[in-house]
Amino acid sequence: VKYYSPLLLLFLITTSLVSAQQKQITLEDIWNGSFRTERMESLHSMANGQEYSVLDVNRQTKSTSIDIYDYKTLSKVKTLVSSSDLAEVNYFSNYTFSEDETKVLLATNVESIFRRSTLGTYFVFDVATKKVTAISDEKIQEPTFSPDGTKVAYGLNNNLFVKDLKTGETTKITSDGVDNKIINGITDWVYEEEFAFVRAFEWNAASNKIAFIRFDESNVPEFSMDVYGTDLYPTQNVFKYPKAGEANSVVSLHVFDLEKNKTSEVTLNKSYSDFYIPRIKWTNESNVLSAQYMNRHQNVLDLWMIDASAMSSKLVLTDTDDAYVDVTDNLTFLEDNSFIWTSEKDGYNHIYHYKKDGTLINQITSGNWEVTSYYGFDKQTKKIFYQSVENGSINRDVYSIGLNGKNKTRLSKEEGTNSAAFSADFTYFINTYSSATTPPLYTLNNSKSGKVLKVIKDNKALSTQLAAYDISKKEFSTLKVNGNDLNMWMIKPSNFDASKSYPMLMYQYSGPGSQSVSNSWLAANDYWYEMLAQKGYIVVCVDGRGTGYKGAAFKKSTQKELGKYELEDQIAAAKQLGDLSYIDKERIGIWGWSFGGFMSSNAIFKGNDVFKMAIAVAPVTSWRFYDSIYTERYMTTPQENASGYDENSPINHVDKLKGDFLLVHGTGDDNVHVQNSMQMIEALIQANKQFEWMIYPDNNHGIYGGNTRLHLYTKMTNFLDETLGDKIN
Repeated sequence: VKYYSPLLLLFLITTSLVSAQQKQITLEDIWNGSFRTERMESLHSMANGQEYSVLDVNRQTKSTSIDIYDYKTLSKVKTLVSSSDLAEVNYFSNYTFSEDETKVLLATNVESIFRRSTLGTYFVFDVATKKVTAISDEKIQEPTFSPDGTKVAYGLNNNLFVKDLKTGETTKITSDGVDNKIINGITDWVYEEEFAFVRAFEWNAASNKIAFIRFDESNVPEFSMDVYGTDLYPTQNVFKYPKAGEANSVVSLHVFDLEKNKTSEVTLNKSYSDFYIPRIKWTNESNVLSAQYMNRHQNVLDLWMIDASAMSSKLVLTDTDDAYVDVTDNLTFLEDNSFIWTSEKDGYNHIYHYKKDGTLINQITSGNWEVTSYYGFDKQTKKIFYQSVENGSINRDVYSIGLNGKNKTRLSKEEGTNSAAFSADFTYFINTYSSATTPPLYTLNNSKSGKVLKVIKDNKALSTQLAAYDISKKEFSTLKVNGNDLNMWMIKPSNFDASKSYPMLMYQYSGPGSQSVSNSWLAANDYWYEMLAQKGYIVVCVDGRGTGYKGAAFKKSTQKELGKYELEDQIAAAKQLGDLSYIDKERIGIWGWSFGGFMSSNAIFKGNDVFKMAIAVAPVTSWRFYDSIYTERYMTTPQENASGYDENSPINHVDKLKGDFLLVHGTGDDNVHVQNSMQMIEALIQANKQFEWMIYPDNNHGIYGGNTRLHLYTKMTNFLDETLGDKIN
């Protein structure tokens, strides 16, 4: 199958010639969805390995359906269920199959709680009878089929319940759940945010036991946020939020036996205090549960195997690090209960194979590059499938390799960002490819060779649409800074003239293990940078020390000094770039969001001789204000590392402000609380420093909804034009 990128041709043309008729990108274009890409929603590989399902939305009838497609032909086989045919369900936004695919869980009326957690009304659709059954009359959390498909477990009001789909009976398996005190089977705020999971319960293979984590957050300090809303009086959102050094939830692990109607607490033959349980997972043996325990410093991770019948335990593996150990979802049990594990213990993230007792069989992947995703194991061919940055840290490729570590094959062919969704039997994979010049391209590929069999979606309409716009090329390079070759991109005006001098805006996020310089398709911010380039700005992004995919030493070099070395790299990069003849070194600005806002605040204060302006959106202004799990992972506690916390927090350097500073925050931010900005505003006032600020009422960390994003980016654009762009012709 041959395909090409219209944008590649477009970029070649625009670097030399720009037609006077080409359109200019506007903020309205960016935020009204004009450049929306086509994607494949909620893709699920059917158990037969020859078909897949997707969630299709009919905007005309305002209905949704689960449609089944044939991998080989890509043709639609049938509609499994459509909301237009269901009296009980007008619309569903997601779906989950039971293991045998005889039932489907339909999610409706879903509302967000925090970043990942939701409440929703859920129904079970029986594929054979077409019957629809409500799981509960109330909105519930994390409904999950038992492996045999006869029951659904879920969370409600901090307790766990099981609904028997045969009898219709519901059993309450915990009863001590209390708001802001005890949570059963659903994570607390900080686990959800930092360990990235919500469902803290798991069914065993025999469908007769449920393991769950209990959170006692009684001693966790409360945080309250005013909710202004539209009523006469505001309300308050009060929740438990452990800041760095403060009390965490006390966690315990329990197993509920459905046949005995009995709950037992797991005890281990090792003493833990002030610890985390970031992952639990049943093995293929229905009585053996794996559990990962971690110390508060997060530099020792223990993997336990627990016999849920005898309630005995065995420590099979310990991963340690001088800085911290990453928690992942990669633990995979094979048929013989040996397991796949990923670790950075050799300096890069790689895949390992262990016997079930924790004896190392072999290291499967190795090299001075990172495995970035583990996709799975094909028991027929004994192959592991994964994604890595072996072809350059700004790229992603899909590979297969033997369980023995031999016969590695690169399955993706195009340079850029590739990710895979494999069929259940690993015959096929749907590859999602994009680059800075090619919008998302979905292809059906052969898993043995990687050969493209068919193009599924190519976003050709978007490419054609963008051909009418004034688009500049994103130029990738590296910059030698403080002894390291740092990844960088630069966007210049399409009519760039090296004899002229341009103001420069730097964007960065800079957080541990993150990446902002990647060879992938444009996000909304990239269109904004294109718009700024149209106006006459040069926009640059540099990934400094502490960012990801270049090995553990590079990523963890910022340990206990979060912000210090990252800032040194941004300042040094700005100075180097400012020495270029076409950069106006008197007009260099920097901006960022969240960790990036923390960085841009530090930059305008500590780098006041380099940066003329800065924009900080939702910044951490003191690490003492941020949550325990994230902050202590990189900084230990403030009691142990007071200087690391205070020397690198912008709130303590406001007296150094010389340039133009815009500070933005949402008052409904449950993650980086508006307290961060309010206390820094007060510090700036008392330092008699003039600055601009904008507050978005009741907006969370994302600051969006209605015209909010348009308003924010208009505000930031105007600020840029007044401070950096004041000499643009």
